[in-house]
Amino acid sequence: MQAVRQCSVCASRAATGLVRNQIDISVLRTSKSVLRRGAACIRFLSSSESRIPGNQKFGELTKPSHMSIASLTIARGLCAVPFTQQVENLSHDSLIRRAASVITDSSCTFLSQTTLAYVDALADYSKAVHSRIAFQRQYLASLGKMTPAEEDSLQQAINGWRAEASERLVECKRYESAWINAISLCKMAAEAACTSGAHQASISMRTNIQVARSQVEEAQKLSAEADKKLAETKVEEIQRMAEYAAFLEDSDGLEVHEAYLRED
Repeated sequence: MQAVRQCSVCASRAATGLVRNQIDISVLRTSKSVLRRGAACIRFLSSSESRIPGNQKFGELTKPSHMSIASLTIARGLCAVPFTQQVENLSHDSLIRRAASVITDSSCTFLSQTTLAYVDALADYSKAVHSRIAFQRQYLASLGKMTPAEEDSLQQAINGWRAEASERLVECKRYESAWINAISLCKMAAEAACTSGAHQASISMRTNIQVARSQVEEAQKLSAEADKKLAETKVEEIQRMAEYAAFLEDSDGLEVHEAYLRED
């Protein structure tokens, strides 16, 4: 009976240690399983004792054959007990810090996506503007030297890129609004992380904001340069068209004067 008591005490201590060190439902279920295994161990040893002949002492259970059965049963019942698990810190401060970290991660993802969309839209707008400028300058350089078909083809290309640039500009404004909202959200997330004690998450968030701003500023700079070149091209167009109109007027006057002389 002493071996039975030791087995019972061992199982009871293991279960008690689990209940004290674990607070979630899965571990409570594990402790219940351990209790059931300990009880099964006790029942097994009790049944083994009842089967011992009357003239056999219980001390004979210390023989190698009986010890192997008992140790195997106890091992099977207690081998899965997590004795060395540490208690997880689930205080309010810890949970708040984790929530703040989750918020910063989500905000960072939102900022990354909006930044990528805005930068791509600015790049597409700059490409459309530069393409329009190229065709427009080609048209101005070829005034008076083109056939009607060539002139019509260049005009269609210019109008097409003008419409493309207008669509991309609308897209830029839409993504810019989303990007500004993402920046504001990330600022609030960084502040919340800082006040909650998640300093590393706050630092990472502020770094991501700086990187996003630098990328957008670079794309905006390229877009502004494209707009500047477009404005210069429009000025050149006005001057070139005025010169071409004056040339046509002089040509018409010269043709009229030569015709008058021929009539004389």
